[in-house]
Amino acid sequence: MTTLIARRSPLLAAVVAMRPRQWVKNLLVFAAPLAAGKVLQADVFWPTVGAFFAFCLASSGTYVINDLRDVKADQEHPTKRYRPIAAGELSAGRAIALAVVLLIAGFSIALLIAPALAGVIGLYLLFTISYSLGLKHEPVIELAVLSMGFLLRAVAGGVASDLRISQWFLIVAGFGSLFMAAGKRYCELSGVLASGDHDASAQRRSLSGYTLGYLRFVWGMAASVTITAYCFWAFEVGAAPSTLPWAQWSVLPFVLGVLRYAVSIDRGKAEAPEDAVLADRVLLLIGLVWVVLFGLGAMGV
Repeated sequence: MTTLIARRSPLLAAVVAMRPRQWVKNLLVFAAPLAAGKVLQADVFWPTVGAFFAFCLASSGTYVINDLRDVKADQEHPTKRYRPIAAGELSAGRAIALAVVLLIAGFSIALLIAPALAGVIGLYLLFTISYSLGLKHEPVIELAVLSMGFLLRAVAGGVASDLRISQWFLIVAGFGSLFMAAGKRYCELSGVLASGDHDASAQRRSLSGYTLGYLRFVWGMAASVTITAYCFWAFEVGAAPSTLPWAQWSVLPFVLGVLRYAVSIDRGKAEAPEDAVLADRVLLLIGLVWVVLFGLGAMGV
C-alpha cells in the first residue's frame, strides 16, 4: 500500500529544510560558560545565547546546501526522499536564496557579538561546506570534519564572552565529538549490513572504507580518551573553593552517560545523535544530574 504524504507549503518546507530538530547540537555553546561558572552572568549569558542563534542559522544554511548537493541521491533514499528539496516542495532557486540568507544572518550576528566568534563561525562554514562538496566521501577525513563541527560549537561559547577555555575541556569536546561521529557511522554501516545490502557505498560512499570492527575501535578509543580527559577537567574545576566536591562527583554521571549512549551505538540506534539522546529518558536524567553537579562545582557553591 502506498502511503500518501501531504504536500507542505513553501514556508513549512523552508522551515523543515532548516532542520530545527538538529539545533539541539548547538546547545554545546553553553558548555564553556557553564564550565567557567559564569553562564548566569548577564555579560556572558546573552552573548552565549546570541552565539547559539548564530550557529542555528549558519548550520541550517549548510544543511540546505548539503540537501541541494545530494538531491539526486536523497530521491533514491527510503527516508531522505521526503526532505523538502528532494520531494520537490522547495525549488532549487528558493533553496539557494534561503541558504544565502541563513549564512549571512548567522555570520552577521556572530560578527556583532565578537569578531572572534565570527572567525569560529567562518571556520565552521569552511569545514562544513567543504564536507558537503566532497570531504564527506573520504573515510577518516570525514570523521575529523564531523568532529570539528561539534568542537567549534563548544569553543564558540567561550569565544563569545572572551572566557578562558581549559585544555582539558578542548580534549573532552574533541574526542567526545569523535565518539559520537564514529558511533553515527557505525550505526549506519551496521544498518546497511543488517539489511543484506553489502554495497555500503550505495547509502554513503565513505562507508565502503570502513568495517564495523574499525569503527568500534574508533568510538571505543574516543570514549576512553573522553572519560580520562573529563576526570582531569573535573578535578581542575573542583580545585576552586566549594562547600562539597560537586565537580569531582560529576564524574560518575558523566561516565554513566557515555556508557548509556554507547548502548545506543552498539544497538545501531545512534544514527541521528540528537534523536538518540532525546528518545532516551534515562540518558536525559543522567545528563540533568551531571549538569547540576558540574554546575554547582563550577560556580563554587
